[in-house]
Amino acid sequence: MPELPEVEALAQHLRDNAVGRTIERIDVASMSVLKTASPPWTELHGRAVTDAVRHGKYLDLDCGGLHLVCHLARAGWLRWSDSLSPVPPKPGRGPIALRVHLGGVGFDLTEAGTQKKLAAWVVAAPAEVPGIAKLGPDALGLDLAGLTEVLAGRTERIKTLLTDQSALSGIGNAYSDEILHAAKLSPFATAGKLDAAAVERLHGSMQEILQDAVARSLKQDAARLKAEKRSGMRVHARTGLPCPVCGDAVREVSFADRSMQYCPTCQTGGKPLADRRLSRLLK
Repeated sequence: MPELPEVEALAQHLRDNAVGRTIERIDVASMSVLKTASPPWTELHGRAVTDAVRHGKYLDLDCGGLHLVCHLARAGWLRWSDSLSPVPPKPGRGPIALRVHLGGVGFDLTEAGTQKKLAAWVVAAPAEVPGIAKLGPDALGLDLAGLTEVLAGRTERIKTLLTDQSALSGIGNAYSDEILHAAKLSPFATAGKLDAAAVERLHGSMQEILQDAVARSLKQDAARLKAEKRSGMRVHARTGLPCPVCGDAVREVSFADRSMQYCPTCQTGGKPLADRRLSRLLK
């Protein structure tokens, strides 16, 4: 799933390549991608792109006061083309859900797999998108005091809180694994019970991991962002491989629709976490 660094890089790519261009037309190949009906997407035709910004993991294309907002979900992506085909994609065939023509160039919103969760909205203001209206503070701009306030009184596991967009926006499954590993924290630790030293480590790791990932992502074009994300991971999606810090084997906890990775030596005092949703540390 694209997270804060990749979406920030996509926004920068659109600022560099789309701003100043006019939307000639939008082809909708999958009507299910559109979550709004009024105003219609055709209202964007003839409008100039004036900005592109990120809200958490949402991408917002500002078209002179009317916004095309998208959420790439787990398997969605934005594919930019310097020679975009003028032929509309065939509805219901292939991964393309929506195509934006910008005068010879443009981009496709695509989604792989059978779970169609890619979403797009046409709105007068980004806050009209329900998910954006509920976003917590942005993880990249949060200071230590702000993070302390977010954690206060929370009873869920820290892994759960980091990926809860209403508590803290921008972080998903992959970067939460990386942040917790760098902070030497168990993903099962209770968020509101972290002591001051642990919260400080968590904040420092969050800023270091995200800032580094953004810096690396901004150097890549849209086509290479996924590979860049994978190359920077130390524990996420590296089950069975040695931890780059201590050499212990990276372990995994699997859930119904996702998994998380961690290092027992660095994060849980050498004790493996049982591989079921409500488990505690094995005795």
